[in-house]
Amino acid sequence: MRSRELDKIDQNILRILQEEGRISFTELGERVGLSTTPCTERVRRLERDGIITGYHARVDPQRVGAGLLVFVEISLAYKSGDIFEEFRNAALRLPNVLECHLVSGDFDYLIKARMPEMASYRALLGSTLLTMPNVRDSKSYIVMEEVKETLTLPIGERRIRPQASPKPAKT
Repeated sequence: MRSRELDKIDQNILRILQEEGRISFTELGERVGLSTTPCTERVRRLERDGIITGYHARVDPQRVGAGLLVFVEISLAYKSGDIFEEFRNAALRLPNVLECHLVSGDFDYLIKARMPEMASYRALLGSTLLTMPNVRDSKSYIVMEEVKETLTLPIGERRIRPQASPKPAKT
């Protein structure tokens, strides 16, 4: 079932809530040009329709002892629906794993994990990830600098298109 198109007000509500999830309905309504009740009704509809899936506090990883960020490519020995499901269920139980994606390409899963320090990562890799169902191989990337990380999606913005190559100058 395809949901209805989002109008400009819905898009503005989503943009603001992504940046300021704790804004009051009164303030949100003022910023999008609605009174409190219609604004609240729109937000509730966006929640009901599954467009807004939750509200979250952003926590500084350094301040809570999770300053080491790693990405891990995981290759499985075999590929089938049952094996993917078995791996998926095991990954869902790992608290240090923030994201796990089944991907196309040279490996099967891409994992994003956070932990306190390198010794914790070595333990996660050796004692957990490499012992998960049907794991054949892994390749790790330790993040040295976090340049950009956001959960904010571009709402109602134009799609990025490749720029045309400049035309050669006439001689």
